[in-house]
Amino acid sequence: METGNEQSARTLARVSRRLIPFLFVLYMFAYLDRVNVGYAALFIRSELGFSDTVYGTGAGLFFVSYALFEVPSNLILLRVGPRRWIGILMVAWGIISASMPLAHTPAEFYLLRFLLGVAEAGFFPGIVLYFTFWFPKQLKARTLARFMAATAVAGVVGAPLSNLLLRLNGVAGVAGWKWLFVGEGVPSILLGLLAFLLLTDDPARARWLREDERQWLTQTLAAEQAQVSETHSVDFRAVWRNRVMWRLSAIYFLLSVSFYSLSLWMPVVLKQISGASARRVILLTSIPWLAATLVMLAVAHFSDKSQKRRLFLVGSVIGAVAGFGLSAWLSNPWLAIAALSLAASGSWGGLGPFWSLPSTMLRGTAAAGGIAIINSAGALGGFCGPILMGLVSDATHSFHAALGTVAVLLLIAAGLAWRLRVA
Repeated sequence: METGNEQSARTLARVSRRLIPFLFVLYMFAYLDRVNVGYAALFIRSELGFSDTVYGTGAGLFFVSYALFEVPSNLILLRVGPRRWIGILMVAWGIISASMPLAHTPAEFYLLRFLLGVAEAGFFPGIVLYFTFWFPKQLKARTLARFMAATAVAGVVGAPLSNLLLRLNGVAGVAGWKWLFVGEGVPSILLGLLAFLLLTDDPARARWLREDERQWLTQTLAAEQAQVSETHSVDFRAVWRNRVMWRLSAIYFLLSVSFYSLSLWMPVVLKQISGASARRVILLTSIPWLAATLVMLAVAHFSDKSQKRRLFLVGSVIGAVAGFGLSAWLSNPWLAIAALSLAASGSWGGLGPFWSLPSTMLRGTAAAGGIAIINSAGALGGFCGPILMGLVSDATHSFHAALGTVAVLLLIAAGLAWRLRVA
């Protein structure tokens, strides 16, 4: 006769196999469509005559609309269901990303980046909320980390894929950087259509689960939701008065400054440090992302095992501080790549333990709004990070000062994380 532990393990394994791989691929292409402008930056800055400030502003403008539309998008998800809404969003941003070659002026570049942010706004917070419908709390960090590792894997996969697409330069009279946007936008459209077929809104509707599995999962998640502290989950208005949420928002803002500074500027930074060709530089960027993927999964595993969320979050951020600080000082290309790998590993390593915190404190409409508010703060960090890099590099003609500034901001994030009253 099967024990309760065996049933839970079987059920969660089935849910993980069904959801995680597909959602991972969705997020990988979502993130790639968000940051592939970083690979194209090596070409569009010269071909279109954009300064570092213009490029940094356009790269960061995505996050303004992203922040503005996250909360309403997440609330729409609750109304229409995850399956339909996630599919609609993916099709929309795939079309917009594939339209990026139409931009020829700063204004057109800004507009398309703004619209891309509108389309992507509901995806990540929607998935974080979606996971609360499927996974109990003891698996949250590992589940989120496996999903969010797609952002680092997007760098590992995106570098050779982008390099391959750039080699199409001149085919049909089209520049390589334009093929890059089209080649990475079309898969998002196709995956969005697949989402309508493959996703299920909640366990009660999961025909691919056995009856006893559906019953166990539904009851387990309902019991956990009932235990959520009322001080954190009374209603959506109460979320705005929650001090812990605002501290988490500040931490995520500063973390986002770091990892979007890396995502959107790393090819340019590495080219300045190494002097290598553009295509070689793009391939070199896969090294930090591979390191970040491995560290992120390891940190999430041990965070779940020990339940020491705060310690793993603080440790990861301190590692990122060291990486950014060293990369601002080192001039040897290989040592700089090692430092950037440490910076990426620290920035991404903290995501699993970080996102296990808000999803345990909020529920229902409050969860949809609270998670989106925190992610909106991160979106503002994504806006400020690329612009900070552009402004400081234009002013100093070097990225060293900008990287050092990010290190200081992360030190503040480490202090805020240390003061969190959580395990």
